[in-house]
Amino acid sequence: MLRVSRLTDYATVVMTCIAAHPGDVLSTAQIADETHLELPTVSKLLKSLGHAGLVDSFRGVNGGYRLSRPAGEINLAEIVEALEGPIGMTECGITQGQCDREAQCGVRGSWQRINSLLDGALRAVSLADILRPATPCKEVTVDISILKGRTIA
Repeated sequence: MLRVSRLTDYATVVMTCIAAHPGDVLSTAQIADETHLELPTVSKLLKSLGHAGLVDSFRGVNGGYRLSRPAGEINLAEIVEALEGPIGMTECGITQGQCDREAQCGVRGSWQRINSLLDGALRAVSLADILRPATPCKEVTVDISILKGRTIA
């Protein structure tokens, strides 16, 4: 199974919490309380997100964090990269020279295409998209009267 780490998942939760309060500066304690995450975890995540330029930090009594730019301009790939590093399914799909078999490899090109598709999919989803309520699947109605008298194999 392919999955992002728990910390990356939590980073997305923290980012959506901050994005839900546009323009506000939220304390680490507020974010921890709203997300139901442990304070040390939130602090660690905010440090990584700050280093990646995704949140701005403010010191002092009214200090805290806010998004560095609008939620619509921050995508999931940036959040993943802030915690995980470059996006890739395989090492050779990210950079050259990571494998002794690179010159003879028949699947490297395919992995690079897959990496590119994954990267594109994550870049296509913004933080603002995540904030929107998920739309329920459209209900499909099938008229079974057209099957009357027919045998279904």
